Amino acid sequence: MPVRPALPADAAELAEIHVRTWQAAYAGLIPQDYLNSLEPAQREPGWRRWLSELRPPHAILVWAPSDPAGTASPAGSGLAGFITVAASRDPEPAARGIGEVYAIYVRDAHWGSGAGRELMAAGLRSLAASGFTEATLWVLASNVRARRFYEAAGWVPDGAAKVDSSRGFPLEEIRYRRSGFAAHGAVDADLLG
Repeated sequence: MPVRPALPADAAELAEIHVRTWQAAYAGLIPQDYLNSLEPAQREPGWRRWLSELRPPHAILVWAPSDPAGTASPAGSGLAGFITVAASRDPEPAARGIGEVYAIYVRDAHWGSGAGRELMAAGLRSLAASGFTEATLWVLASNVRARRFYEAAGWVPDGAAKVDSSRGFPLEEIRYRRSGFAAHGAVDADLLG
């Protein structure tokens, strides 16, 4: 499997994936001038810090296409995407003990390749290994493509919604939830395609 833990040497490439995927996936969904203003160099210091401070249950996993021997490519050699998971950031008491998929991004050239499914499966395995049996994620309500992906992977909207205005414009988000993925420490592969 070409999924491996992210390394500090991946910071620049993670920043590139993060920015370029936002620009591709959110075109038409959030203001274009904001998307145009995003630069990987602005995000790289944050990625370096996150990677150096990473502690369980927080995990950042990358999809690194396999070399001919079937092993994941080393740092700095062409990552296709990433997932980051940890304990839920939601403030309500009911969120305690629940994991969260903070982010999952795959370069648009790899959409439909299975990279997203592999990353999601690896992220859920990481959450299960940390003892979580339930997880949530937040998605733009208008991001139909992402919502289809999550629903195909067994996620369901749980009725929670919020508006994030931290970027100077409102982003309406809805929360998805998934449980049962940690039964016997495994992820139900049938649900992940």
